[in-house]
Amino acid sequence: MEINVYEIARQDKYKLLIGGVIPRPIAWVSSLTPDGIVNVAPFSYFNVACIEPMMVSIAVIRKPGGVLKDTSRNIQATGDFVINMVDVYNVEAVNQTSADYPANMSEADELGLTKVPSLVVKAPRIAEARVHFECKLHQVVPLGDPVSSDIIIGEVVHVHVADELYFDGKIDPRKLAPVSRMAGHTYGTVGELFDHPRPTYEPK
Repeated sequence: MEINVYEIARQDKYKLLIGGVIPRPIAWVSSLTPDGIVNVAPFSYFNVACIEPMMVSIAVIRKPGGVLKDTSRNIQATGDFVINMVDVYNVEAVNQTSADYPANMSEADELGLTKVPSLVVKAPRIAEARVHFECKLHQVVPLGDPVSSDIIIGEVVHVHVADELYFDGKIDPRKLAPVSRMAGHTYGTVGELFDHPRPTYEPK
């Protein structure tokens, strides 16, 4: 199958991207409005961006007409946010926060999520997650003409990891039991894990 991306509709492009780029980690982002309302929403266009300094990236698609989503607007206004990692124990709550709540309504309050103060940033953590990355806004990169998406790059300024997950300087993926996004309404767990050590090039 050969597909010319310039000849297909937006929804078809979307299906190709979310069906072909899998699995995708989920950033469960908590942010604050300037008035102090806690917004919580999941984003699966998310990954590591840099190690030194520690940075992560989230792509937030705009609403029709180029309107910013609440998370993007909050982060750009306040300058910080928290990524709460998704696992098998909180994925139901994560899915509930994907609903299109009004901007003046807190998903955390509506769903009874537990807000915990962060150490460095103003936005709170969500206690139902067991790994948290406190982030300060580093850069926003608008994409498209007209702009239809914003890549938000955050510098990680503090990390919280539940004690039971942390061993020998690492996070145990089996104990974390992370959940990823697939296509459509489908989520996935880690499944089988296997190692492939990085090879060393030997000149002939």
